[in-house]
Amino acid sequence: MTIPALARNSTRKFTLLSVTTRPAVLDHHVNPLAGPVPVLAAATLWGTTGTAASFAPSAAPAAAIGAAGLVLGGSLLFLTDLRPILRTGGPRGRALPRREWPLLLLGAVTVAGYPLSFYPAVARSGVAVATVITLGSAPVFAGLLAWLLQGARPARRWTVGTVAAIAGCAVLVLGPELTGGGAGMDVLGVALALVAGLSYAAYTMVGGNLIARGHPSGAVMGTMFGTAGLLVLPVVFAGGPSWLLSARGAAVAVYLALVPTYAAYRLFGYGLRHTTATTATVLSLAEAAVAALLGVVLLGERLPALSWAGLAVLTAGLAFLTLPARSRMLPARSRTFPARSRMRFDRSRPAEGRRPAS
Repeated sequence: MTIPALARNSTRKFTLLSVTTRPAVLDHHVNPLAGPVPVLAAATLWGTTGTAASFAPSAAPAAAIGAAGLVLGGSLLFLTDLRPILRTGGPRGRALPRREWPLLLLGAVTVAGYPLSFYPAVARSGVAVATVITLGSAPVFAGLLAWLLQGARPARRWTVGTVAAIAGCAVLVLGPELTGGGAGMDVLGVALALVAGLSYAAYTMVGGNLIARGHPSGAVMGTMFGTAGLLVLPVVFAGGPSWLLSARGAAVAVYLALVPTYAAYRLFGYGLRHTTATTATVLSLAEAAVAALLGVVLLGERLPALSWAGLAVLTAGLAFLTLPARSRMLPARSRTFPARSRMRFDRSRPAEGRRPAS
């Protein structure tokens, strides 16, 4: 597979993305666990982000922590995709059309928006609450975006699942106040977590759109994350980068770059080659369970019984929403922005496969 880079083509012009002209082919003889296992592993790694960030020095701004991980991890994703394109570029490659550059930039902006909203949400609302709200809202936002951009009206089943997910989130967040325990609800923290959920849904749909037009998943994700790393670089220095010079600060930044960014997205991308987007999405819900468990066990966060009940309702709503009809409402490689979508840039490219690693 051809991977992205700023590579020279035969006319000695720089190309942002180089892609093969052949769509991906799934191997039906592969081990059936080759898809679910890496996706589950990726979700487990994502679930450690909030807990890992909590070990950063107290002087480190929450947004800067996430930005540092994205700068390092995004650069690594881009650079590891650079060498293959230098070896295989040339007449077999195809530059990303200029009319698709705005879509790629939108993907990079939404990737950058995720850590800038998620990590401050963790700092204000706690690991468990921030993670569950982010994950719970992302499918809702994805369905709404599909409705607005594709004109796909929500099905009744999707509406029921969405209402259950919203109700579960509300009970989970309001549980401490309603029971008189815990620290209560932080409105700004909840809002930031919702922004993170919107960012996740948006860059998943953008990446799926580009990949469905024939661009390799590694090329799309590597370029989006590499560009996003450049966008958030000023955030790292704005609050003073001195915290990165400490052993604990450097360890947290390196962990966030290597584990939940680079390794997790590599695993997720590999898993999507051998499993359906529906299965991958269900498995990725393990992130919420891992995050909640780590928040309670390692960080001493306390959730009352009502909040746990809300988490159960949220999980049931998401399962109801994603399992039966996910392919119609949520982004998949071959379904995000179909050929007759309102957002269309190139109708001629075949789909490479399912939705990208997000």
